[in-house]
Amino acid sequence: MPNTCILTDSTAQFPIPAFPGRNLVYIIPLQIEHPNGKAPQNLRASDFPPSAPKDFPTRVHPPSVEAFEKQILQLARSYTGVVVILHTQSLSKTYQNALKAAKNLQGQIEIEVIDSQTVATGLGLAVQTASAAAEDGRSVAEIAEQIRNLMPRIYSIFCISGLTYLHHSGYLSLSQAIVGEHMKLLPLYVIEEGELVPTQKARNKRHLVDLLHEFITEFEVLDHIGFIQGVPPFETETRSLREHLSLDYGELSISEHIISPELSIMIGPASLGMFLLQSPYT
Repeated sequence: MPNTCILTDSTAQFPIPAFPGRNLVYIIPLQIEHPNGKAPQNLRASDFPPSAPKDFPTRVHPPSVEAFEKQILQLARSYTGVVVILHTQSLSKTYQNALKAAKNLQGQIEIEVIDSQTVATGLGLAVQTASAAAEDGRSVAEIAEQIRNLMPRIYSIFCISGLTYLHHSGYLSLSQAIVGEHMKLLPLYVIEEGELVPTQKARNKRHLVDLLHEFITEFEVLDHIGFIQGVPPFETETRSLREHLSLDYGELSISEHIISPELSIMIGPASLGMFLLQSPYT
């Protein structure tokens, strides 16, 4: 039986539902504070408005230090080691709380905490790789090294139209967000070293497809592309991208998810995300 398990957070979305080592993956949830008292597990991205009002009451809270300690101690009953792989620390304090918990539990179980520097499908790709390694009997140190070597090959890009959500997340001033939404801007953000960084602005959705296609074709060989659909979905745009990709790359592994409630609160439900896994054989 494997001695190491993987712990991740509820922003992770997995390209392959039944992946190797899935039984070794445990998920610690972020907590959503919603004004109507709806249970977090029943919330959907469609429950949130396209634009977040100034007094937006919905919040997403990271798992507390105590929650991490409790979860890890439970895992210590069955495993000698745990690799904790979490979404980028720029979006919440989940990573920082996990580090504190690991320090408090030092000596009780071997723990490695990793900031994946991505989220959603990007995080899912890292977790799937780690779980397969854990199933093969790799040690905590070996799995951590493999994931850190993988991270530079995962690229993340978002089209974020709900800029008022970025204001509540601390990325924009309220005036910038309001003006951007009023002008119906379609700004693109990439994740660089874990931070959301603005890169370009699409004039319209047709131009958005061109910019995303241009971004993809910078990579000669890809192992996977994951789409995160917003609410409402970018169906026409992703269909067009898929057609381009079939011509550019032939058969390519592609997955698609609806944006999670947690990520909806962080960047807005009307966002399109794209995650690229570059092949190591380039």
